[in-house]
Amino acid sequence: MDPVIKRPETTITEPQISAFESSLKSNDTEEQIDIWFYRPIGYQIALFCAKIGLRPNPVTIISIFFGVAAGILFYYQELWINVIGMLLLVFANSLDSADGQLARMTNDKSRLGRILDGAAGDFWFIAIHIAICLRSQNEGWSAWIWVPGVLAGASHVVQSAMADYYRNVHLFFIKGTSGSELDNSRDLQAEYDRLSWKSDFGMKFIARTYLNYTKLQESFSPHLQKLLGLVREKYKTGLPKDLVTDFRAHNKPLMKYTNIVQFNTRVLFLFLWLFLDQSWIYFFFDMFVLNPILIYMIVNQEKVSRYFYQKIKTNEFQGV
Repeated sequence: MDPVIKRPETTITEPQISAFESSLKSNDTEEQIDIWFYRPIGYQIALFCAKIGLRPNPVTIISIFFGVAAGILFYYQELWINVIGMLLLVFANSLDSADGQLARMTNDKSRLGRILDGAAGDFWFIAIHIAICLRSQNEGWSAWIWVPGVLAGASHVVQSAMADYYRNVHLFFIKGTSGSELDNSRDLQAEYDRLSWKSDFGMKFIARTYLNYTKLQESFSPHLQKLLGLVREKYKTGLPKDLVTDFRAHNKPLMKYTNIVQFNTRVLFLFLWLFLDQSWIYFFFDMFVLNPILIYMIVNQEKVSRYFYQKIKTNEFQGV
């Protein structure tokens, strides 16, 4: 009689989220270059900062210095100096990635940290735009080069603001308030009004700047504001699962446009034109390539908002 062979029992377990993955905001909103390059570097920096007790906000401030230094180096026409600037800018963005990952790893999040994180890139690109304008004048351009320089700078502010806003809206719907940094001008106005210019000058100035920034985001998304207002009124205890699933399916394809108008695409082309010694093209790329993408992104986000506003109004989503 053949012996009975007992097979070892196997158990199926849910895949565990790694420490690295938990330091990310969401796979829906992450760009591939970030996942492959910046986030792994940022994670190692965040681990080091956590080990020595360095908090997220100082990391952000350090990134500002590196980014501004990079912009200054783009003033020079010597390619080797520009390459050093490129490396500094890449490192600045790695630090900018690390501050958010560090904040999530250590649960050290703050409103000031969010404001600093959003402002860091603006400081970098102000330096870059000034450097390119001065460089172009040295190359024979008239002072008129400042016109596209300033217009491209204004375009960059709106592009970054709206990309950041739409990502946080997406995270709000799929993760709730715990996974999103979505703010609204009504709450910010109340916080601003509670501060005093006499005793809280620094924080009140920062609060005013951030309030204006948030109002800018809201002004470009009127239908989205109606949707968010309805969601907050109707679902005070949490979003219905079918709403979360449906919203993610409709909105996730639009996340790639938020990445296109952000750091990676613009910097790749900026580096290309620095290598070709035609840095002035960057201004026109910003205005005539990235702005149409921005408009397309806004138009489609508004369509999604109108769609879900009507579905919620007709009570198509029930329960949590």
